[in-house]
Amino acid sequence: MRPVFPMPSRAFLSAASLATLLTGCAVGPDYERPAGPADQSYDSAPTPSATTKADTQGGAAQTFAAGADVPGEWWTLFRSPALDSLIRQGLANNPDLKAADAALRQAQELAAAQGGALLPQIDAGGNAARERLGAAQTGIAGYSPVYNLTTAQVSVSYNVDAFGRTRRSIEASEAAAEYQRWQREAQVLTLTSNIVAAAIQEASLNAQIAATKVIIEAEAHQLEVIKRQFDLGGASKNDILSQQSLVAQSQAQLPALQRQLDQQRHLLATLIGKSPSQSASTEFDLEKLALPTELPLALPAKLAEQRPDIQAAQATLHQASANLGVAIANQWPQLTLSADIGSAAIDGAKFFTNGANFWSFGAGLTAPIFHGGELEHKRNAAEAAFDQAGAQYQSTVLNALRNVADTLKALQTDAEALARQVDAEQAASGSLNLARERYDYGAISYLTLLDAQRTEAQTHINLIQAQAARYADTAALLQALGGGWWNRPDMAPKGA
Repeated sequence: MRPVFPMPSRAFLSAASLATLLTGCAVGPDYERPAGPADQSYDSAPTPSATTKADTQGGAAQTFAAGADVPGEWWTLFRSPALDSLIRQGLANNPDLKAADAALRQAQELAAAQGGALLPQIDAGGNAARERLGAAQTGIAGYSPVYNLTTAQVSVSYNVDAFGRTRRSIEASEAAAEYQRWQREAQVLTLTSNIVAAAIQEASLNAQIAATKVIIEAEAHQLEVIKRQFDLGGASKNDILSQQSLVAQSQAQLPALQRQLDQQRHLLATLIGKSPSQSASTEFDLEKLALPTELPLALPAKLAEQRPDIQAAQATLHQASANLGVAIANQWPQLTLSADIGSAAIDGAKFFTNGANFWSFGAGLTAPIFHGGELEHKRNAAEAAFDQAGAQYQSTVLNALRNVADTLKALQTDAEALARQVDAEQAASGSLNLARERYDYGAISYLTLLDAQRTEAQTHINLIQAQAARYADTAALLQALGGGWWNRPDMAPKGA
């Protein structure tokens, strides 16, 4: 026999209609996306159309294309297969990125779980027991029956979201997931930028070490010349000691440069998810890195849409707005609908008969009357948190604008500095050649020659550092503009 679970359909439909009407509103502020910056430029002075040009490696003039887009894989602009390979390894193996992926999945699952609160909660239960009643319970002397009681029921409960507390809670959870999404994208941008920066620094250190070794070799050769001159009476003992001191000073620079180089290689290893003992054997060379000459430049209003940190701050603001709605809704009554339907029998054969069926339907209303000011203070705290998130969002936007402005200025000054370093290096090299000729003819003292050597050596090192600065600040600009995640669908989270 099929079980019969009668239900008062008219009352149920009335309650459902009431619930539908009551869920039509949600207290608290409706979130509105903040307007982007109204600025049309990043500095009070206009950005020049092109930087200064220098006749050396990495000295090409760079142009700024207003409104141009950042490539999704922006690091490929440096045209280095070795760099591309490292970044692919980092994106696949970096543990911090894996942690960000896991945090995003967790936030998304929590948001999805929160969404279930809008639906009725249905639970099934059953109970089977063997019981004995005492005579005092039956009221019949000497009658103490033993029987089996079997019960099965389905319980339904539904919290009517009359004032939007549940919807605001879901909104807050979804905003928290959105925040983790942008944190994950920021981690991708940080990772790729750090790999590029470390590779450029390694290339710079390799060049500085090579230049220092050339300098040491030249100084050591000069020392041998002075020793021969001393043997012939053309130089003093003091000349030999001075040159030996110069050679020793140059040699002393090598350990420090090598230490920095090892540190960069260890950093690159950890960035791609390996231990320092597994440092890559690839050696980066500034001459094998191409300097991007056409640089994109998004407008400030567009920057707010592209920067992951701004988007994360906006998600935090959205979450604070939703939490304020929850705090306000908690001050209003809460309505719960519930229903139970089932069957209970002491005889298994009668379990599915009409007489064994039972049901109940009810509604509960809870309204806050007195909570010692708790709800009011929590609402005030939520308002303060919303104001805090708004101020932090504004601060993030301002810092992003400053970041781009600083990088643009750095690129301009880098180009000018490199051009001046080229001039300085050429002048120092010419001066050293002239000083050597004059010293050979006895026209100048050895101290004058030493000064020319020191000047030439330092200007060459400065030139290498100026070249590396242009590469590094170019990468910094592409990072400051958001890194092109919107053009990298395989790397951006769903919904990007």
